[in-house]
Amino acid sequence: MRKRFTFLVITFLLSPLCWGQASDRINTPANPTTVIGPRNIALYDGAQALMAGDSEKGVELTHLGLEVAHGRREEEAALSNLCAGYIKLRKYQDALIYCDRLLQQNDKSWRGYNNRAVIYIQTKQWEKAEQDLIKGEELNPGARTMKIARSMYMDAVHPVREEVEIDDRQDEDSDEVE
Repeated sequence: MRKRFTFLVITFLLSPLCWGQASDRINTPANPTTVIGPRNIALYDGAQALMAGDSEKGVELTHLGLEVAHGRREEEAALSNLCAGYIKLRKYQDALIYCDRLLQQNDKSWRGYNNRAVIYIQTKQWEKAEQDLIKGEELNPGARTMKIARSMYMDAVHPVREEVEIDDRQDEDSDEVE
């Protein structure tokens, strides 16, 4: 009985030393921590700003997020968002740089083709726009944004002409009351 009691006392006294972690051991490569929420706060905040319509702030934050991107997925998201942000700012040459970088890194990015097609539509480069629309639609045929880009292209290249003309002129005789 005495051995059991001694064992429990020793265990009770030594357990905090075994289970505790010093501050220098927390969040090191050997002891990773779990983070709840977005890992790249600048990238997340940049995307939120772009969706809220604040393109300048969104582009600025996304640049910061790109600098600290963790892995290929975050880097591609940043490049895609920068392309879209610069399109919203109507800075098409800057947007094209990031779309091209994205597509060099991942030629299966339908968003990259969609964004670049929009640049080509806005700069009236119809053949390049058509090529990117085809590639993007092959990668993701049902994407709503691809359909919107396609309709922008069709409106620009093949505008709808009115088939019916309404003659709303009135005869001078019809105005008279009999």
